[in-house]
Amino acid sequence: MQNSNNNSKFSLTSIVAIGIGAAVFFILGRFLSIPTGIPNTNIETTYPFLALISAIYGPIVGFFVGFIGHTIKDFLTFGPWWSWIICSGLAGLGFGLVSRKLKINQGQFNKTDIIKFNIGQAIVNLVTWALAAPVLDILVYSEPANKVFTQGIVSGLANLIATGVLGSILLAAYAKTRVSSGSLDKE
Repeated sequence: MQNSNNNSKFSLTSIVAIGIGAAVFFILGRFLSIPTGIPNTNIETTYPFLALISAIYGPIVGFFVGFIGHTIKDFLTFGPWWSWIICSGLAGLGFGLVSRKLKINQGQFNKTDIIKFNIGQAIVNLVTWALAAPVLDILVYSEPANKVFTQGIVSGLANLIATGVLGSILLAAYAKTRVSSGSLDKE
């Protein structure tokens, strides 16, 4: 019976994390995006936050935070752009998978972890934004390849840098709030 209680608690925790995470994703995406000069392409603060949520709660929560948060942002601004909405979900999923080996919930995020995280997040951002998003734009919206690959490459690099800098800071700060396993001594 205890196992089912843990599953319900995990499910409730996950649902709350998705709801709050999607709301924060929307707020960051709506009010804290920095234009790059390329149309519809910004430096986003959403993806460092998405990396944090995905690292704490896992890839499934990360997927839904990215997908729902981006959907809300698009519906309340210019209308849904499904290829990039899907890619926000995939980025959250990827960040969660990359972070599985990290022990930030146990208070650990050392230099080796920072390097591992940044190699993984760089791959996730480049594959998601420089490859998947443009291909989906071409397939779903018949967009011109040169336009969407330019947008995708700029977004991939911008998100890679933002997640590398801000994401690493957020993960390190979060890890410091957690008690390291084996750090308590008996007096």
